[in-house]
Amino acid sequence: MAGLSVRLLGPLTIARNGIIIQLPKSRKLCALLAYLALAPHPVGRSRLCELLWDVPNDPRGELRWCLSKLRGILDEPHHRRVETPGDTIALNLRGASVDAVDIASAAAKGVETLGLERLQALSGMFAGDFLDGLEIDRSPHFNSWLIAQRRRFGFWHAAILEHLVNKLPADADEMSSHLDKWLELAPFDGRAHVALLTRLAQRGQFGAGEEHLASAAQLFASEDLDFGPVREAWRTIRGERPAATLWARPPLVPAAPHASIMLPHSDAAAPRKASLAVMPFVEGADCPGGPRGGLADGLTHDIITRLAKLRDFFVIARGSVFALAEKKIAPEDAGRRLNVDYVATGTVRCQAGRVTVAVELVEVRTARIVWAETFERRPDDIFAVLDDIGNSIVSSISAEIETVERNRAMLKAPNSLNAWEAYHRGLWHMYRFTRTENEQARHFFDIALKLDPTFARAYAGLSFTHWQNAFQRWGDRDQESALAFEAAGQSLLVDDHNPAAHWAMGRALWLRGEQDGSLIELERAVDLSPNFALGHYALSFVHSQSGDPQAAIGSSDHSRHLSPFDPLLFGMLGARAMSHVRLGQFDEAAEWALKAAARPNAHAIILAIAAHCLALAGRLDEARSFAAALRKMLPNYSADDFIGTFRFEPDAEALFRQGARGIGLG
Repeated sequence: MAGLSVRLLGPLTIARNGIIIQLPKSRKLCALLAYLALAPHPVGRSRLCELLWDVPNDPRGELRWCLSKLRGILDEPHHRRVETPGDTIALNLRGASVDAVDIASAAAKGVETLGLERLQALSGMFAGDFLDGLEIDRSPHFNSWLIAQRRRFGFWHAAILEHLVNKLPADADEMSSHLDKWLELAPFDGRAHVALLTRLAQRGQFGAGEEHLASAAQLFASEDLDFGPVREAWRTIRGERPAATLWARPPLVPAAPHASIMLPHSDAAAPRKASLAVMPFVEGADCPGGPRGGLADGLTHDIITRLAKLRDFFVIARGSVFALAEKKIAPEDAGRRLNVDYVATGTVRCQAGRVTVAVELVEVRTARIVWAETFERRPDDIFAVLDDIGNSIVSSISAEIETVERNRAMLKAPNSLNAWEAYHRGLWHMYRFTRTENEQARHFFDIALKLDPTFARAYAGLSFTHWQNAFQRWGDRDQESALAFEAAGQSLLVDDHNPAAHWAMGRALWLRGEQDGSLIELERAVDLSPNFALGHYALSFVHSQSGDPQAAIGSSDHSRHLSPFDPLLFGMLGARAMSHVRLGQFDEAAEWALKAAARPNAHAIILAIAAHCLALAGRLDEARSFAAALRKMLPNYSADDFIGTFRFEPDAEALFRQGARGIGLG
């Protein structure tokens, strides 16, 4: 093969014009080459030192040595491949053959779009795991990246094999090897087992099929996974012996590194979102309108519509629940007949100049009351009152179901989670707001997307973890910003009507400095679902820095009204504090910042907001105590770090720098 060739799938190999180049016996040099080969942007030297060296005597010196060796290996007389713009490093591999880059490019376009020959060529590139045999002691950041890449390319390998199996003739010689490899990569993918059983039946090897079925059943049982769908598929195969495959093949989402096909209708693998029936509320005789068609029915219709717009779980349509109510079916019985997880019921009463709405949310399986609340308002404007009560009910039901589902997912073994449960396990970790927990959240969102590549909210969650890495400086900001944008884009591709998808894109655009685009996406999120509290909070966050501070205060208050116990409550309070600074209201800013810092999951940036706001309010002793706590967490923290985290307009930046100088952070 002419030219430069880099092989990362299997042991690292570099060849020029078909001749293998001997590499120095340095694991870190090999790791550096691989990392730069896949990096979408130039990487800072400090990031590379952190990635590969566990505080040695001279990490930059070792990095320079590695770069000099890479130049000798990769550079050509008139083509410098190792580029060092500013304090960054990049590999220019244009014109070179890089197997991992080819695989990633094909996956980005969609594996399902590839022809048989291209699939065979890509499959042949997998000579082993990504950087097979390369691990580095005391380099946790690199090893974490390496594990992620191996998982990513493993998923793509399985997807390629699945499509190869679908496209190859049933009697193709290589069919067996592809099936065996697919099962090796995805031993709990029911589709792979059904594909193998189908091939065995086509060849008349029913005894071998029974043996495989028995061993596979034991394997699934060892992980407490449901094997029923595979067993049912085998019964169908034995009865019909079809020539075509017996499982559906939903399209893979373009650029999804998590795409792995699953057997439909499997409780162990299917997304199986939580489901809810809102039964018609009962109206008191003292309310205008009568038993049906009055205030209660209108409120029920409104709640069902608003919950459906959240697109967070399955909501039974109005016709079904009203039909059951007409038949006098009790709510608990209706829940069982509809096969839902939760049932919401309520009553509406109008008496003594008050409108009172009582609501219960019940878990059908256990008959446990998950949440109950009574709302009481003066009926000065009955429709505005019901709108306000409806907002509170919708937001509370959504939050309570999410909490129950998160807690349930935490009690299950990680290897038994379906996509819905893995997503909620990810939320549980995400809301801890530490670097380690954020990585765990990303891991579980990856699992959710592996099981269901069409899960829009899981893509939004994945985008949020990358957003946190960029915002908190837990990773390379440019790279994490790009990943946040990519995952948000996938969420929109999957479901453009999901408010969480637009929320994720709005935040990702803010990271990229595109404020106008960010506000458009966030406004779209709350237009799609006015009860989406995180959308209102994100609008407050953006406006608090360089937009309209009064609008930021309004959005902050509305987000807290919709979700008063939200895990991101500290951010809602912090955004309001920064808005007051821009309005010159330093005392108010200090009070709101203190409320934000008092939240149990408030992170270092919230402490920094409190320190700066208290300083501007002249409360220097309190401000210095927050600055000291901040410096204990981040010893070199300064006003530059604070300003660099946000996107303040010049006047706001000047104010915060003024506060920083008074407490030693200037």
